[in-house]
Amino acid sequence: MHYGNERPADLPYDPFKAIIAPRPIGWIGTLNAEGVPNLGPYSFFCALGSHPHMIGFSSEGQKHSYLNARARGEFTFSLATEALTEAMNVSSAAVDDGANEFRLAGLTLGQPVEIATPFVAESPAALECVTLSAEQLRDRDGQLVDRYFVIGQVVRTHIRDEYIRDGRFDTAAARPIARMGYRDYSTVTEAWELMRPDD
Repeated sequence: MHYGNERPADLPYDPFKAIIAPRPIGWIGTLNAEGVPNLGPYSFFCALGSHPHMIGFSSEGQKHSYLNARARGEFTFSLATEALTEAMNVSSAAVDDGANEFRLAGLTLGQPVEIATPFVAESPAALECVTLSAEQLRDRDGQLVDRYFVIGQVVRTHIRDEYIRDGRFDTAAARPIARMGYRDYSTVTEAWELMRPDD
């Protein structure tokens, strides 16, 4: 099977997100113009490179996270984990600007060092980021689409001590969750190592 813009009748549900899976969840913290904390999960999220560490997230529509990261020039990322699933889900609700999702989800504000925006204190790991760009995207014909991409540079990393093992962050112990397609999620429960040919 293959298709272009028109999906076949035997695929009534768009499989795009199920194919690009699992996707780590960018649990993005921002501050609005009045300094009220905002928190939202983004599955269109990725690491863009290291040295300097850079991450990006994409918003479908001009959501608060995009607008705040652009206006304030900063944001945080907190690792969404199995233990924090319900709080992550609560923070995904569409609420008015000025609603504090940290409070709605029963989360503690992690205290940043380099920037003003808080992170999720309960998360095993979090990143403080400075916004490098926040742009509306275009399609192949150059037309603006209702998608907005933010790139940030990591300026401070927070790791809870209990997740550091033998000098490494223990990802499997943290049990991060990832988004798949539809309403499906997955959990990282084990890790395995594969050396490169030139290691």
